[in-house]
Amino acid sequence: MVIESLRVPIVAAPMAGGPSTPELVVAVSAAGGFGQLAAGYLGTDAVAAQIAATRAATAAPFGVNLFAPGAVADPSVYAAYLAELGVDHQLGTPKHDTDGWADKLDLLVADPVAVVSVTFGCPTAVEVDRLHAVGTQVWVTVTTPAEALIAVDAGADALIAQGAEAGGHRACFLDDPADDPIDPLGLLPLLQLLTATTDRPLIAAGGIATGAAVAGVLAAGARAAQIGTALLGCAEAGTNPVHRGAIGSTEPTMLTRAFTGRRARGIRNRFLEEHTADAPAAYPEIHYATGPLRAAARAAGNRDEVNLWAGQAHSLSTGQSASELVGDLAADAKAALHKALSL
Repeated sequence: MVIESLRVPIVAAPMAGGPSTPELVVAVSAAGGFGQLAAGYLGTDAVAAQIAATRAATAAPFGVNLFAPGAVADPSVYAAYLAELGVDHQLGTPKHDTDGWADKLDLLVADPVAVVSVTFGCPTAVEVDRLHAVGTQVWVTVTTPAEALIAVDAGADALIAQGAEAGGHRACFLDDPADDPIDPLGLLPLLQLLTATTDRPLIAAGGIATGAAVAGVLAAGARAAQIGTALLGCAEAGTNPVHRGAIGSTEPTMLTRAFTGRRARGIRNRFLEEHTADAPAAYPEIHYATGPLRAAARAAGNRDEVNLWAGQAHSLSTGQSASELVGDLAADAKAALHKALSL
């Protein structure tokens, strides 16, 4: 198992849209952790190029994250929302795609990596078997015990337990508005429920920004802690300047579908406040429609119309190098565990 071979029980979250880079993977690996590339939103050739660049820079194992394809949204679901946005913004064309799922899977079978992690759903048992046949482990991101059971049945080697504190998109298999009134599970309750549900190794994700938090999830049954928001300010990350400038502020976060049509946690700004209540569940259709307005806002330095994905503990981000961050988290986790045991 890859997790058990790590010098440091820390995994870099795959952050699509730019933040995850080969340089970030290499830096996390050099510190003893495990890095992941984010294949989401990239073409297959670009994913292949990132894999090659990572291999050229490190002999350490690493992973690649894929987005599982979802259902097509009926245009009637989102037509009124886009009409509302279009009054003040130039929008792109809403469309549905599979994010190149089949082609990327073929690439990773032909050119295997240590781990393929999956977000937004679960691969079929046949797809898991294809990856296993070339020596690749499969990690599936889950938000509930029910999703965990589906992943285990499909043959997943490990589960990434994503708590509600996590920044970016919720990894739930179905993004159902009917679930919105239901309070999503925080990380510690989720870990406790999953350890009672399955014996698969767990990687804990959501709001982990300090060594004490790493120690806490390890004590709660996780084999490793996955960090994402904490890495956004690192020099090795490809975080855009507007997003990078917002990380570490005191602004609170909130869950929203306003930018992409899928529930995600980001730093509160004017766009979220004005449009979250009306945003429909229609991913990736809304993602493509709002792409131009987000790009224009980034170019103008306008953080009020940018998707500032971040976890609830983003104000603790330090901006140090990735290697230093991973090293400090590991040392602080050891100290926290020692202190807890000495009480």
